Amino acid sequence: MTDLAALLARRIAAAGPMTVADYMAECLLHPDHGYYATRDPFGAGGDFTTAPEMSQMFGELLGLCLAQGWLDQGAPTPFTLAELGPGRGTLMADLLRATRGVPGFHQAARVRLVEASPTLRAIQRQTLGTHPVDWLDQTADLPDGPLFLIANEFFDALPIRQFVRDPMGWRERMVGLDGDRLAFGLGPAGPLGLLDHRLADTEPGQMVEICPAAAPILQEIARRIATHGGLALVVDYGGWHSRGDTLQALRHHRFADPLDSPGKADLTAHVDFEALAAAAAPCATAVTTQGILLGRLGITARAARLAQSLAGAALTSHKAASHRLTDAAEMGTLFKALAVFPPQGQAPAGFAE
Repeated sequence: MTDLAALLARRIAAAGPMTVADYMAECLLHPDHGYYATRDPFGAGGDFTTAPEMSQMFGELLGLCLAQGWLDQGAPTPFTLAELGPGRGTLMADLLRATRGVPGFHQAARVRLVEASPTLRAIQRQTLGTHPVDWLDQTADLPDGPLFLIANEFFDALPIRQFVRDPMGWRERMVGLDGDRLAFGLGPAGPLGLLDHRLADTEPGQMVEICPAAAPILQEIARRIATHGGLALVVDYGGWHSRGDTLQALRHHRFADPLDSPGKADLTAHVDFEALAAAAAPCATAVTTQGILLGRLGITARAARLAQSLAGAALTSHKAASHRLTDAAEMGTLFKALAVFPPQGQAPAGFAE
């Protein structure tokens, strides 16, 4: 039993079962034992590998997409260039390198990273070197003004609540105790107003997930873009219209029991892009798959150019990364991309048919 598991067991014994959302929040963000507060989870030595860590092409192409959006909106100066949950800072570093040739872009950009983990902030500082950066604790701290933002595999780590349809309404999935071990159970049945709209497309026994934190974050972003201009790119794994249990744990690049090692494994859930798009109102939105987006942005040509200077294991790794990012059987279809842009604005590069 981990230190956090023991702490949570004592809390449950004293106060009763906790929601899945509360459990996720403790596992990921507990100041002493939380997953993100205590480690660098990325790469071969961590528990998972994100797209920016696989290939520089990911950050380069999305960076150029943001820069083109900035040009299309008249190159506002100054503007906030932001990233939510920037990991090691790899995506932002690739983005900044790729956009050095865009006239005026770097001079106008004010880089702001929304990052709660002191451990990851230190790594981001090393990655970005001397480039001026401001760190923020939450999205609400972003300044008003033109906002060009990227969020890759950020929303999947936000705590979710899970509800199982019942003949009497809904029962919330909870984390309680079976003896001295953590175990899932269900709360009392009853009506739930926030899920009334899901009674028409679910049956008893089916599960629906909601992410209470996601909509307020998207609303903060959309308000700035609707008022001052800008563009947000959200890339994550998930689908349209939540249904089913998608909570998962990753440890040492393998799936694990979400209750097995609290604080030692990453916990995520599929992103409901329908809910994100709805929260972006009154901004306009566009959604596509990661594979289609990267293809439209020119990943095939970029991959071929990079391959010219590679050989042996480096070339093999490069080809594998390109395949994994775009192939429908890998990340190409499961991962979606949402663009948020001003009302009546034009869909950014890569999102238009």
